[in-house]
Amino acid sequence: MNKVITYSIITTILVLLLVNILHRPDPINLAQYKLKQEFVFKHTPSVDHSKFDILQKDFETPQEVTEACITCHNQRHEEIIKSSHWNWDRIAYIEGKGIAKLGKKNVINNFCIGASANEQACAKCHIGFGMSNNTFDFNNAKNVDCMVCHDKSDEYIKGAAMAGYPDRHVNLKKVAQSVGKPGNINCGSCHFYSGGGNNVKHGDLEEALLSCDRNTDVHLAQNGINMTCVDCHGDDKHKIKGKLYSVSSTNVDRLRCEKCHTSKPHFSETLNKHYSKIACQTCHIPTYAKENATKMAWKWSEAGQLKDGQPYHEEDTLGNHTYMSIKGKFIWDKNVVPDYIWFNGNATHYALGDTISKFPVQINRLLGSAEDIHSKIFPVKIHKGDQIYDPETKLLIQPKLFSKNKGDSAYWKDFDWGLAAEAGMKRVGLPYSGTYEFVETEMYWPINHMVVPKDQSLRCEDCHVSKGGRFANIEGLYIPGRDSNKRIGIIGKLLFWISITGVLIHSLARVISAIAKNEVDSEEIKYE
Repeated sequence: MNKVITYSIITTILVLLLVNILHRPDPINLAQYKLKQEFVFKHTPSVDHSKFDILQKDFETPQEVTEACITCHNQRHEEIIKSSHWNWDRIAYIEGKGIAKLGKKNVINNFCIGASANEQACAKCHIGFGMSNNTFDFNNAKNVDCMVCHDKSDEYIKGAAMAGYPDRHVNLKKVAQSVGKPGNINCGSCHFYSGGGNNVKHGDLEEALLSCDRNTDVHLAQNGINMTCVDCHGDDKHKIKGKLYSVSSTNVDRLRCEKCHTSKPHFSETLNKHYSKIACQTCHIPTYAKENATKMAWKWSEAGQLKDGQPYHEEDTLGNHTYMSIKGKFIWDKNVVPDYIWFNGNATHYALGDTISKFPVQINRLLGSAEDIHSKIFPVKIHKGDQIYDPETKLLIQPKLFSKNKGDSAYWKDFDWGLAAEAGMKRVGLPYSGTYEFVETEMYWPINHMVVPKDQSLRCEDCHVSKGGRFANIEGLYIPGRDSNKRIGIIGKLLFWISITGVLIHSLARVISAIAKNEVDSEEIKYE
């Protein structure tokens, strides 16, 4: 017994020694290490704007601040007025339409429907001053809002329904003296809260990213490399890299992970081969809306209910509006597993005046297929809802939603869809038959943020399984473990059962042989 214990201890020690000697840790990813080093040292301003004489006065209007800015930063305003952030559109080739303009000016969504006829409110997220209607002068550089992107005082805020002007309580002098490189809150003040609240639209862009850890996003994490939005999206001459596919159609100026990580970021060549058909985001963003819920559905058809003649709202336990008289019914979700589609970087959009022939209406359609060499499997948020539609003209309706006063045909004041539809369509120059109904709509939002640490990314078994895998609905691609060939399956089963039968026969023969041998040995012993 003691010998057995001794041998066991010696064997265990030898095994541990061998494991320690033969084990080779993963090599250091020098490319990743180099990338991290680039963001160790943060930008330090070389200029103190509080010392400039021109910024010492009390500014009466925000336009005066802009005029002061461009005395030093001359021609920068010219860069701005050429940008899509300013123009709310860009010229591009659009499938089925040719060369055309596309942007917030003429695209409809299935959230707040559209900016047209509602500029007074929507301009809160425009980088200019005075957009109260469709007569806004896009060539007037004095109306460029430098402060909204460059404020570092954390005190600048656009006023609610003030056509893009700052809140009246903003100290323009203090803000002008505090400007610098854009931070995450400068970008997030619009992109985090678009659609009427935090994380409403995107699902992967929200205020939690302002102060998060690596489990929420490895790039923006304060306990990580603590990047800023402009570290990736910034570029020369105010041309912002990246595309928002709610309003952009072409695969141009798109921001890709391989810009920093290259097309071969893994040591495993097997993983690198996945890159030809699978986007980086697919494996590295297993869920979105990880901190706060995102809006997954919006039913405009249920808007208009009143209590005692007054609009009201209802909230869930997390404080999210589940019903609003002015907007309808909402469905929210948190820690959402993305849907997956083929996507080649190009998209189509429903623009004002487009006739509808298919239902549900795809407000934007992300293009791609398994046969397209430029397509990859991407994670997306699919937002569903319904919205107002003219069955006679077969057009989605742009209603007038906002007004400060009752009796101005705005739905959010008068709660009359007929009046809102007539006023809105008249404003955008499109016909309205006088009748309306509601149609189902879908909108697709690619997921690009909330990247997790590598040990939390998808594993082989998340996709390579026969049922319930991430790619269960992806067509046109053979996925080992998910897909099967009937003939090969039959051959495989036959080989399996032939092997089992052979083993059983062999085992039975060995047993019979052993029994026979024992009997012979017994007879020999008896005769001896």
